[in-house]
Amino acid sequence: MTTPSHPVAGLAGFAGLAAEQKSQDVTDWAARIGWVVGLLLVIALVYWLMREGWKWRATLQGDLPELPQTPAEPGAPTLSMSGRYHGSTTAGQWLDRIVAHGLGTRSRAELTLTDQGVSVVRPGARDFLIPAAELRGARLDKGIAGKVLAEGGLLVITWSHGDRLIDSGFRSDHAAEHTAWVEAVGRLTSGAVPAKTQSEDTEGAR
Repeated sequence: MTTPSHPVAGLAGFAGLAAEQKSQDVTDWAARIGWVVGLLLVIALVYWLMREGWKWRATLQGDLPELPQTPAEPGAPTLSMSGRYHGSTTAGQWLDRIVAHGLGTRSRAELTLTDQGVSVVRPGARDFLIPAAELRGARLDKGIAGKVLAEGGLLVITWSHGDRLIDSGFRSDHAAEHTAWVEAVGRLTSGAVPAKTQSEDTEGAR
């Protein structure tokens, strides 16, 4: 005949299991906290390396002259556009980002085309002017400075600054406006220097 266990013994066993479970929970939390701290340290290291790489690239581009400032009286606008500025690169090299003088900072942008050139006003970032005499053309493309969009989703304006030929990428809030900008910039352009698009550059590397 089986002897029934004493109630006190049963309670003691239950308390022991509860204590063991509680101890296990504490161990799991410590491991999770360790993983989170480790992940945060890795993220901080990656951010620091990116920042140092950015500063190094800006140092290499120290020969780039200061950007022309937007004029106080830009003249009658031919076209205007609201959208985003996605960055600038060496013309024809969509991954060779230019970061000097704030050109590497992505931001909102208001573009205005006049007979003086393209005025780029950027809230929270440095404004600049692309003088009409320095314009070399405009085209539709799909990528610049690591940003890839749908085919034709990017307006790329090619211009000369110092001894560099630069591609600057913009995306309008209304992509249908891009074609009008390509045509209007083309009318201001004389002696355009052709620059390869991203797709042409990729094909040439094959």
